[in-house]
Amino acid sequence: MRNEMKALVKARPEPGLWMETRPVPEIGPDDVLIRVKKTGICGTDIHIWNWDDWARRTVPVGLITGHEFAGEIVEIGRNVEGLSIGQRCSGEGHLIGRQSRQARAGKFHLDPATRGIGVNENGAFAEYLRLPAFNVVPLPDEIDDEIGAILDPLGNAVHTALSFDLVGEDVLITGAGPIGIMAAAVARHVGARHVVITDVNQDRLDLAARVADVEPVNVARQDLREVEHMLKMKEGFDVGLEMSGSQAAFDQMVENMVMGGRIAMLGIPPGKSPVDWSRIVFKALTIKGVYGREIFETWYKMIAMLENGLDVRGVITHRFAADDYREAFEIMRTGKSGKVVLDWT
Repeated sequence: MRNEMKALVKARPEPGLWMETRPVPEIGPDDVLIRVKKTGICGTDIHIWNWDDWARRTVPVGLITGHEFAGEIVEIGRNVEGLSIGQRCSGEGHLIGRQSRQARAGKFHLDPATRGIGVNENGAFAEYLRLPAFNVVPLPDEIDDEIGAILDPLGNAVHTALSFDLVGEDVLITGAGPIGIMAAAVARHVGARHVVITDVNQDRLDLAARVADVEPVNVARQDLREVEHMLKMKEGFDVGLEMSGSQAAFDQMVENMVMGGRIAMLGIPPGKSPVDWSRIVFKALTIKGVYGREIFETWYKMIAMLENGLDVRGVITHRFAADDYREAFEIMRTGKSGKVVLDWT
């Protein structure tokens, strides 16, 4: 095997990423080495490209970026059991500690010592990735590398959507980005009655309508109350999935929830946002913050749903060779795409 590889690196403290030659990672006794085949570009990667305040505080210069991937195991550490060379896989990009109360209780997704590949540690935008064997998620034959490369964001959508019982419920999703669109598809797959997704980006709403059986609403042009009336809803939405990070969208969601409604929040508002807590209290709303995926319950559920007919391939709108990453990132940054996948083969 070669001892050098191509890797997409945050080489300088300024906007952009750069393709460099790096050594192939050496693995430890509890690690595997994965030959990366496909990767997805995430909103987090756009923050790193743009070198915004969050990225400057968080990401070390010189880091190999990227955390959405699928590939093949090519080397196994001496302590690793249950995995084999040649096995296709994706993987959980959150590297957990083992000492916290949450980790020791098996609530790995809540471990405060978590570090992320492609954010804190070298990531998957490369020909090879070192990953703890614990984090590896084998892929069944029914899930190809392209879908395997977007399981990380699909996991965010599944974790958020399954935060509350959706069977027979009316669901409002604010934010028609790729994760919001996939959450809409999940909600319909598990039995929600009406699923409404809102945004002000018409391209994203049109994509949502193609991918999932949902009612897309451009709130800059259409009144949400009129949509509820059209759907013969009488009291508001039972469940809200906030995916936008927009204060206005969250306020609109609160206003349109049923008494005792439940909201799962994945979107992150910038900075501190004013909230009318009286509306939340007087409506007796439950709000749950969602971070990443439940390790590994979410992975089991989403793989089972994909094997049972959940179809999210339409959310992938663009595919590029890894060498064409600049064009791929530019399309992502326009907001006129769904998921963008890079091919490292």
